[in-house]
Amino acid sequence: MQLTIQDIAFGGKGVGRSDGLAVFVPFTIPGETVEVELTRRKKNYAEAELVAVETPSPDRVEPPCRYFGRCGGCAYQHIAYPAQLAIKARQVEQTLRRVGKFSEIPMRPIIASPEEYGYRNRVRVHVAGGVTGFYAHGANALVDIEECLLASGEVNDRLTGLRSRLMPDGDYTVAERRNHGGYFEQTNDAVAREMLALVERLVAPTPGGRLVDAYCGAGFFSRHLRDRFATVVGIEENEFAVAHARSLAAPNERYLAGDVAVHLPEVLGEQEEGGEPGETTLILDPPATGVTARVIDTLLAAAPREVIYVSCDPATLARDLALLRSGYRLESVTPLDMFAQTAEIEVVAHLRRL
Repeated sequence: MQLTIQDIAFGGKGVGRSDGLAVFVPFTIPGETVEVELTRRKKNYAEAELVAVETPSPDRVEPPCRYFGRCGGCAYQHIAYPAQLAIKARQVEQTLRRVGKFSEIPMRPIIASPEEYGYRNRVRVHVAGGVTGFYAHGANALVDIEECLLASGEVNDRLTGLRSRLMPDGDYTVAERRNHGGYFEQTNDAVAREMLALVERLVAPTPGGRLVDAYCGAGFFSRHLRDRFATVVGIEENEFAVAHARSLAAPNERYLAGDVAVHLPEVLGEQEEGGEPGETTLILDPPATGVTARVIDTLLAAAPREVIYVSCDPATLARDLALLRSGYRLESVTPLDMFAQTAEIEVVAHLRRL
């Protein structure tokens, strides 16, 4: 089958149409004419594998990784980096329109990764049957990986050391920092710093105000913003992360271990000494599943002054922003390329109470 690729879907596959049927093809670029072979057909869509690129895009480049196309980790190495950024920014805007039903979206320019390769401070590899690597594209088989171009030199050195040992079958984290605390940390340090700077610019500190950091991890945002608020409260269910945050806490910080949906209503219901109701800034940094209906209801009832929503899934972000629309105005949406060469997108949305 011959197709013209019209767009890139979230997840990295190109989209073409044949007789009204959407056909998803990996490793393609909008504007290209390609030959494909159908691998699966459903009622409303089909999936195909790329056979040949007949008319290449000017954005097509030679992937530097010898595993690209077989390893399932990367989706965009065949696309020039500026075009990758444009695709991701467009996907965020399209998702907010389609899922969130927003007609006007205050998009800000996407923040690029300073390093296109070699940026990851850790990777998670799998060992099975003597093979050490990542899962294959579209399959459960492992691709034996000697070096990951997304990982830093130190991580790859440690990957070499891991491969030299006879490890039992299982999953292993290979990281720059040996004593990892058992909780989530960003894998791209440079973009994490850019994200922190962005949040600092968005937050409007008020004397006597309060910062509530929900899904706070080890206090990444809280620790850096604590000097701008009278009090800081972090909520996190990972007890290792909470212990680490408490060990570094200033006198105006406190951290609660447990479910955000349980603790957030009581925290937002408190009135700190010297503060006025409604002076709270809330940061939400939930997992990819987004926040629960109970958290949404809590926000609409308690009405903190502003919300900074950090998301790793544009679809659940769009869903949650749509639910908050009755009480909040969407001020800005900023994508960040935390995972260059992959289909993943990080987004920071800023909301103010109506």
